Amino acid sequence: MNYDFKPYPHEARKYAAWAPAGGAGAEAERHPVVIAGGGPVGLAIALGLASHGVRSVVLEADDGVCTGSRAICISRRSLEIIARLGAVDGFLEKGLPWTGGRSFYRDAEVLHFTMPHDQDQQYPPMVNLAQYHIEQFLLEAAEKQAGLIEIRWQNRLTGVQQHDSGATLSVATPDSEYVMEAAWLVAADGGRSFVREALGLALKGTSYEGRYVIVDILLESSRPAERLAYFDPPSNPGSTVLVHKQPDNVWRIDYQLREDEDAEQAVQPENVIPRVQSLLEMMGESNDWSPVWITVYKAHALTLDQYRHGRVLFAGDAAHLVPIFGVRGANSGIDDADNLAWKLAYAVKGLAGKDLLDTYSQERVQAAHENLRQGIKSTEFMAPPSFAFELMRTAVLGLAGRHAAVRPLINPRQTSAIRYLDSALNVSVADEAAFDAGPPPGATLPEAPLTVSDGDKQAATYITRLLGPWITLLYFCRDGVLPAGAAPLMNELAGRGIQAKFIPVAQTQPTGERYGAWDHTGRLFPLFGANDGSVYLVRPDGHVMARWKQFSPVEILSAMQHAFPASAADGDHA
Repeated sequence: MNYDFKPYPHEARKYAAWAPAGGAGAEAERHPVVIAGGGPVGLAIALGLASHGVRSVVLEADDGVCTGSRAICISRRSLEIIARLGAVDGFLEKGLPWTGGRSFYRDAEVLHFTMPHDQDQQYPPMVNLAQYHIEQFLLEAAEKQAGLIEIRWQNRLTGVQQHDSGATLSVATPDSEYVMEAAWLVAADGGRSFVREALGLALKGTSYEGRYVIVDILLESSRPAERLAYFDPPSNPGSTVLVHKQPDNVWRIDYQLREDEDAEQAVQPENVIPRVQSLLEMMGESNDWSPVWITVYKAHALTLDQYRHGRVLFAGDAAHLVPIFGVRGANSGIDDADNLAWKLAYAVKGLAGKDLLDTYSQERVQAAHENLRQGIKSTEFMAPPSFAFELMRTAVLGLAGRHAAVRPLINPRQTSAIRYLDSALNVSVADEAAFDAGPPPGATLPEAPLTVSDGDKQAATYITRLLGPWITLLYFCRDGVLPAGAAPLMNELAGRGIQAKFIPVAQTQPTGERYGAWDHTGRLFPLFGANDGSVYLVRPDGHVMARWKQFSPVEILSAMQHAFPASAADGDHA
């Protein structure tokens, strides 16, 4: 058996350092947006801005995508977002989809869970894909936006000075230093954020004492992709072990260290390899394997109090650190990016003011607290922080094999779409009480298949595919004909520079040259609680702003003015 470290089975491209044309000094150009950090969150924000025609510069201190699997589980909600960024094909082609998992206590299975998944879904609940692949696919999409996204490799942010109209940034390359001006700075520079430190900000919350060794190995196996959790397994008594299969025969193994174990010694190959070998033997995996990457992890449940500080906006791990249990880390960062990109684009283009950016902070801080609440519950079960928690967990695990009622306590509470029910952008209308189904203001659209007709051409699609870098008005009707007041409303929005699409969703197949969607399954109208004349007003990030049982152009325009008041359009034009 070969225990020598092997490289990952993918070719990691290295990029030369970007250097200013004039050498050290100050750049003459003032950039609309500078993004610190070229990981998944930074790249997703750059792609989101580019979809609105807004230029950005990404400063990345490394010379290529990350090493190590790091984040490995991408949720259905994240896949919907990534599809709008134009990068989902690689995720689906390379990733391993899964719908559930199993938990074991000692040598007995105590839970087999399945995440919600039905015939209406476009994407699986979860896809396993290592972070280096995640970054690579987003990077490839960004490279296609060369006129709108500039990536400066091996450029490290070393100074931030804010002023009323932006920020002055000091940047170091391997050979020089230079200064650049940004109207807005986005801090997506990770858990050890330099920007956060430079502004004197601190994350608040709880850090847990429990530590996990994270190991990537190469192992050829026909075992299906699912989440495997082992509590007090015979292979590693007293520990908790998580196992995930990834593409290219890479497996991710996380196992808990005892309190008396030294972390530095615990990650030495001579200590890791016997534990992994014992685990694989317990699982019945007999093929040869090789280690690829080893690190140690400690759970944190931390967040900033707010994510906008003047002209600086925080996202991803720079804004919050979420425990890995429930896979909310990278997924919450991608959700940050989706929320922030369209609002920052509106501010840059002068379509809305800083109040809109404040809703980013309000909504995503709320989301962080929800993610932390769920993550803390999972963490306290996976790595009990006290004797009382450990006693409770032992009791639950001991009973779960015989009593189904206690099994939900073992459920890992996988990430799901956050609802901004208290968002300042939500519009309360009298019609809301008339809906007996469908997503309320603040919720995301439920997925559903439909057919798009454009004259004599038809194509199968899904309702989330109708969304894009625009405000979407979904008009539910019998025959696919827009109401008479639609054209003046659209002209009014266009005159204010707001891109919007008014899409009829018909109960019957549209005829003639009209464009529209068709509820060919008959399930869409009941899912949305809609009837002939109902309207949903949807943000670019897929969250509902308002809905009406009957079309009212006056009320729709009022809702738009509520979200984007003309007097607030004090953003930075670029």
